[in-house]
Amino acid sequence: MDDTVLSKADLVTQLTTLNSPIDLNSSDATIVLAAGHGKRIKSETSKMLHEVWGKPTVVRVAQAAKQGLNSDNQIVVVGIKAIDVAKAVGKQTHLSFAFQGEQKGTGHAVKIALEEISGYSGNIYIFPGDMGLLSAQAVEKFKQDFINDSCDMMVLTGVFDGDLKDNSYGRILRVPESDVSGNSAGEDIGKVIEIKEHKDILSLGQQESYRVAFNGRNYSFSKDTLIELREFNTGVFVFNGVKLMHYINNLDTDNAQGELYLTDLIRIFNENQLTVKAAAAKDNSTVLGFNVKSVLKEMNNYARGNVYERLKDIITIHDQEDFYIADEVVDQIVELDKTKAPLDITIGKGVYIDKNIKLNKGVSIGHDVHLTGDVTIEEGVEIKDNVYMSTYSGQAINVGENTKIYDGVKLRGNLTLGQNCQIESFVSITGGDEDPAKIGNNVTVKGRSYIFGCVVEDDIWIEHCILICQNVERIVKRDGSVQKVRFILPMPEGLDSISDLHDPKNSKQDF
Repeated sequence: MDDTVLSKADLVTQLTTLNSPIDLNSSDATIVLAAGHGKRIKSETSKMLHEVWGKPTVVRVAQAAKQGLNSDNQIVVVGIKAIDVAKAVGKQTHLSFAFQGEQKGTGHAVKIALEEISGYSGNIYIFPGDMGLLSAQAVEKFKQDFINDSCDMMVLTGVFDGDLKDNSYGRILRVPESDVSGNSAGEDIGKVIEIKEHKDILSLGQQESYRVAFNGRNYSFSKDTLIELREFNTGVFVFNGVKLMHYINNLDTDNAQGELYLTDLIRIFNENQLTVKAAAAKDNSTVLGFNVKSVLKEMNNYARGNVYERLKDIITIHDQEDFYIADEVVDQIVELDKTKAPLDITIGKGVYIDKNIKLNKGVSIGHDVHLTGDVTIEEGVEIKDNVYMSTYSGQAINVGENTKIYDGVKLRGNLTLGQNCQIESFVSITGGDEDPAKIGNNVTVKGRSYIFGCVVEDDIWIEHCILICQNVERIVKRDGSVQKVRFILPMPEGLDSISDLHDPKNSKQDF
């Protein structure tokens, strides 16, 4: 349902049905910021639902945080398209949704999330919902950095390596070597002072310097110096939960956007003699967020490259820049390699393999093959180009060992193909929920045949046939050969509705 036709009360009610109580005794909790729509993405679809390697970005962030922290505790802040985003994440243990009705900044979003965990005293991690390349390993490293550095707040940073005019990230301000009086900053050198948002830097006059106090000393930065800073804020934070809940109330809207900036908590923590530190991301790609389609495409290219690196020495992928293999299948292949290597699996250009596909040794998949749903492909199966296999929920396709499926074949629904079959070009076989298709061993189907809901016994040759809900029996002739089935069509229906367009009786009809 469109969120715009629902009242706030109705939205909150619907979200409540998906909520699960947070475990207040857990040591870690996550807040995922997923309330923004993303105007610059220029799409009716919520930014958070745009996919990175086959999954909505918000789902990827939530999963990475859950796995990396080894904690189910999550609050996902939703706003624009709230119900769509919440349903994509789904109902999960110890996961709740908080509704941000007005977009008043990241600090405001976190305040709303904290209402869901009043009394919580563990550590609180905060992740942007558009960080679709975030990995569990990156989250785990950030957690370990926080534990090792023993601080009250930590920000995850990256280093911008592109053209500075394209760097719209908030800059990390660190204590320089000397203060405004020229005195050495001493042991404070390199400590994090604050994050200066890009828009606030641009709002400075060209000759205006930015002055800031830290630990009793004053420091000055020119506008150009701020712009040239390459260490940036990724938007990922971790806080001592008790201190976050206390000091978040000190945020104000004194900035170019008139919003509550979560990043201002660095300054507030510093002013209150709390310890703030920064940890650098090992790989900038894992902390990449997006606002425009071109960056989203770049993220998918990164993801494809990561998958290729995992599989390139296990299976053969014909075009490393044009394929899709879901994460779940990648993991399956890696595990299969441990027990059945060498696998001798080949993947053609433009192949799409969805998450519930099961591959086995010796499977060869041609170009532009599309596999979705619950499909099991046994050992030695050869699939030629432009083959399409799909199932709906509750259905399954199983392709038996050493079967060959030729160009343009379509297999759908509930379907079992036996061993050593040959399904030749442009054949279509479909099985329904009530009438599954069962094709025996050593069966050949050719000649643009269409089969629906049939049971076909072993060793049968079917050519140029349309068979619907039929039993095809194996009949052995006197010479020992199996009788072939050819040119079978269903009985015609509705012939009285059909006539020749050039028949005189049709010429006077007004359509």
